[in-house]
Amino acid sequence: LTRFFTLHFLMPLIVLVMSSLHIFFLHKKGSNNPLGISSNIDKIPFHPYFSIKDLMGFTIAMMMFLILNLMEPYILGDPDNFIPANPLVTPAHIKPEWYFLFAYAILRSIPNKLGGVIALIMSILILLTLPFSNMSKFKGMKFYP
Repeated sequence: LTRFFTLHFLMPLIVLVMSSLHIFFLHKKGSNNPLGISSNIDKIPFHPYFSIKDLMGFTIAMMMFLILNLMEPYILGDPDNFIPANPLVTPAHIKPEWYFLFAYAILRSIPNKLGGVIALIMSILILLTLPFSNMSKFKGMKFYP
């Protein structure tokens, strides 16, 4: 339990540090041109234009989150979570949350347990190899259909 707590304590810190580094390097170096052509004309500075835009988007998102949490705290919850737990009886309709449904479907579609785990790992590895599959000379999105 302490490792789980430590992970949930450190992950937001790591995300915050990486986001801050990203914003810092974006401020120093500038953003990429979507055409893939580097030119120094018609550039606008990152601060204050994009900083204010990011701050405004963050403020709006936090206000919406705050309103949702204060007005309807249980609107996104699963109704099964309000059923009192009985440790002696296993429920018949156990299903994972929506963000694990893809993994659940892969594991259930293959009858062999080891085969299901291998298929799940392979599906994740396929997603990890996608960024390296683009071998085009053009780096911008304008030239793609």
